[in-house]
Amino acid sequence: MANGTTPSLLGPEDGPAFEVYNPLGSTPVVIVSDHASNAVPKSLGDLGLSADNFKKHIAYDIGTDMVSRLLAERLNAPAVIANYSRLVIDLNRQPGDPGSIPEVSDGITIPGNINLSQQATNDRLDRIFTPYHGAVDAEITKLWKSHAMPPALFSIHSFTPKMNGENRFWDMGVLWNRDPRMAKPLIKALEAWSGLHVGDNQPYSGRELAYTIDRHGTAGGIATCAVEIRQDHLANFDEASHWADILADGINHTLGTDGLHAVVRY
Repeated sequence: MANGTTPSLLGPEDGPAFEVYNPLGSTPVVIVSDHASNAVPKSLGDLGLSADNFKKHIAYDIGTDMVSRLLAERLNAPAVIANYSRLVIDLNRQPGDPGSIPEVSDGITIPGNINLSQQATNDRLDRIFTPYHGAVDAEITKLWKSHAMPPALFSIHSFTPKMNGENRFWDMGVLWNRDPRMAKPLIKALEAWSGLHVGDNQPYSGRELAYTIDRHGTAGGIATCAVEIRQDHLANFDEASHWADILADGINHTLGTDGLHAVVRY
């Protein structure tokens, strides 16, 4: 396996970098799913990893593909869904960051990412990273023109029930950085569900790592936040459907918040 130095990263047998699901959705919110897939382009083989590794969190956010599609249907909103694994290139990392094309992830060496040429790195940026983020821009633009006001941006991730031997008790976390307009009302709406443990910037903080929502939302003054759902809640379609119902209820309450659909720079 030639570390991605083939002339074309994506061949005719590969799918595109992303899918826009429910493209005619008209509700003023764009759903994004950076880590929905564990697929790898044929030209990269298996990146030198066993098949078991592609079932793990290092390869993708388990369950987010289902939740993103179901939520898009419930809200009648478009969703931009990534079609390739974060091990190929992480769409939620700044290019050049060591985590963008990781050589090691969660202690596991990724042989196919070691000593990449600049051309091989550029191929992953040009064929996967840039088209995905261009699609997010396009969906925001379309809804903004349609409604004559900025849409909100909502990102969906999932997290492992345990990390470093410690249990994570949150069912869902809401991640945000400087702009609280979407996150705070959403947390309040989610907390109304009996027995639901909602973390405010838990188990990760949007102040530390939130490339996609910062780039497409916060930087331009668009209201935005992300959620992390615990992966053991997303084992099958019925469970994903349940969490899509919860999120749809919360977001429907949130979209009516005063000042949400305005450009505000924090």
